[in-house]
Amino acid sequence: MSALPREPEPIAVAVAVTAEAMPAAPAPPPVAPPAAAINHANIPHRGLITVSIMLATIMQALDTTIANVALPHMQGSLQASQDQITWVLTSYIVASAIALPLTGWLCGHWGRRKVFMVSVVGFTIASALCGLATSLVGIVAARLLQGVFGAALVPLSQAVLLDINPREKVGQAMAIWGAGIMVGPILGPLLGGWLTENWDWRWVFFINLPVGIFALWGIARFLPESRPQGERLDIFGFVSLSIAIGMLQLFLDRGEQLDWFDSWEIRIEAITALIAFAFFVVHTWTVQGVSFFNRDLLKDRNFVTGLFFAFIVGMILYGTMALLPSFLQGLMGYPVVYTGAVTAPRGIGTMIAMIVVGKLVQKVDVRAIMAAGFGLTAFSLWQMTGMNLQMDGSLIITSGFIQGLGLGFTFVPLSTATFATLAARLRNQGTPIFSLLRNIGSSVGISIVQALLTENSGRAHATLAETVSAGNRGLVDLPTLMSPASRAGMEVLNLEVTRQAALIGYLDDFTIMMAITLAAIPLLLLIRSPRQMKGASGPAEVPH
Repeated sequence: MSALPREPEPIAVAVAVTAEAMPAAPAPPPVAPPAAAINHANIPHRGLITVSIMLATIMQALDTTIANVALPHMQGSLQASQDQITWVLTSYIVASAIALPLTGWLCGHWGRRKVFMVSVVGFTIASALCGLATSLVGIVAARLLQGVFGAALVPLSQAVLLDINPREKVGQAMAIWGAGIMVGPILGPLLGGWLTENWDWRWVFFINLPVGIFALWGIARFLPESRPQGERLDIFGFVSLSIAIGMLQLFLDRGEQLDWFDSWEIRIEAITALIAFAFFVVHTWTVQGVSFFNRDLLKDRNFVTGLFFAFIVGMILYGTMALLPSFLQGLMGYPVVYTGAVTAPRGIGTMIAMIVVGKLVQKVDVRAIMAAGFGLTAFSLWQMTGMNLQMDGSLIITSGFIQGLGLGFTFVPLSTATFATLAARLRNQGTPIFSLLRNIGSSVGISIVQALLTENSGRAHATLAETVSAGNRGLVDLPTLMSPASRAGMEVLNLEVTRQAALIGYLDDFTIMMAITLAAIPLLLLIRSPRQMKGASGPAEVPH
């Protein structure tokens, strides 16, 4: 992120006119005063600002997963191969990851309200282009635009909520924000499946149009502008970080498809990412004056620790979510809509937890709340290690609901603690980094579970196959159709061995995710307690 001048005007929010007094042709909102000067009790339209920015946030969060279930339908409509259609997902992820770190500089240079409005307009238009696409090239290009314009929506919404709410309501504000970004990806497959089955895959994108229009109206009408700082962009820092992030995302996204380091593409992506990141680190640490990444962010222990836990939460949430659809549809034979229905309680659990924890975060040590959240998440993953191919949907629903509770109890206090001691002038730079680490964690988590699923399933298949032979007396009582004495019987047995081996691979993944969750609990002691937070910073340095 670009370093700010020594005495910046922190971004705050205040609206000069009320809705009732607004003329037919309203004047542009006034520039907000410094954060330390805000009287939060006098901020008008706080609720309408919150609704407007959260509409934009949910719209972006839904699009991270809503298109996944529609890929088979897109593949046929656009006449693309299995490998080609995955670029619909990859292009969005890579573009978003590259554009995300630029958010802080854009806000400092142009003002937060302008950046927010341009992002919403661009994302909405790109969504329409996705729905209108008639070729693979067209939809991939539109998804690239979606990723570029949508990258800023989540961190900007978090920064705005931190600014417009007094300190005692920050926990509730982060609960609202967390609900949007956590429930969106969970409910995305359900909504995407329903739209695809009952309407058309194009409505997965067209649904963003009314949401984007309402969000744009609210932001333009009620959100005040911040004071641009006219910052200079550190081109070398931005380019080196962008290359590192882009290559890392390609490496993680395409590694499983191309058999990892057996592919020259994957080797080149890995080496390029490492070299580019090394250049970025050295440049950031040695450059004099303006730097793309503000080193002051690393001086706040809670912020740095929060980045680590954001990575872990992203890895657990998205890693688990990546496994369930293929498990339920591939092994259990569930249709798309039913898969979405049995996984929807995860989102319900998250919503309930965030409503509760938003009120608890000011009264209970955030570390205790997060420990309870990680504990619930680990328990749900332990339940998932007991899944089998003959079960009904009750275990999926129960474990998903409990995991949703755990993630809700984790993410809200994490967001609150991460920014509790961060200077107000650094919020526009800190929130994109927080979102970036969560996104990278999700990519790493998905890659890990997919790679382990392939490896462990293959190992289990080899072990089980050793016992399948005509000489195994334990197989004598099998029906003739499955008799190892015939070729047809061996083929049927091989299919069943493949299913059982895949089940073992999934259960191994759930076990590993449970171990990671449990291992993270003792590290919560690195986070400073609320009592320490209160005495750490002056009023201008602490979120209000």
